[in-house]
Amino acid sequence: MNIFIDNKSGKPIYEQIYNQIKAQIINSSLAEDEPLPSIRNLAKDLRISVITTKRAYDELERDGFIYTVAGKGCFVAQKNVELLREENLKKIESYIDIIIQLASSCNLTKEDIIDMIDIMEEQQ
Repeated sequence: MNIFIDNKSGKPIYEQIYNQIKAQIINSSLAEDEPLPSIRNLAKDLRISVITTKRAYDELERDGFIYTVAGKGCFVAQKNVELLREENLKKIESYIDIIIQLASSCNLTKEDIIDMIDIMEEQQ
């Protein structure tokens, strides 16, 4: 598992850890039931507070990406297809918001945007 902390990003460290582990779970870099490093070991490797690592793990567990077995550690949860679908829908909605703002600034209509999507889809 690879995690990189960017001190210049402005994002909290726990959020960076959360996002990177979540991305590795979604893209199957981390397999179902695969053990994660212990909270202490990850904190030591990243040279950060155990509390920060614990918060990232707690959020991952809360959102259904990992589960904890008492005395054994944290593991990657089974992929919840509906949860992954919701995550992707949120991303699509945020991109659509950006598209609408950009289209508005260029006086593009909804039909213009749909035509652009159709053309791009044909090219793929």
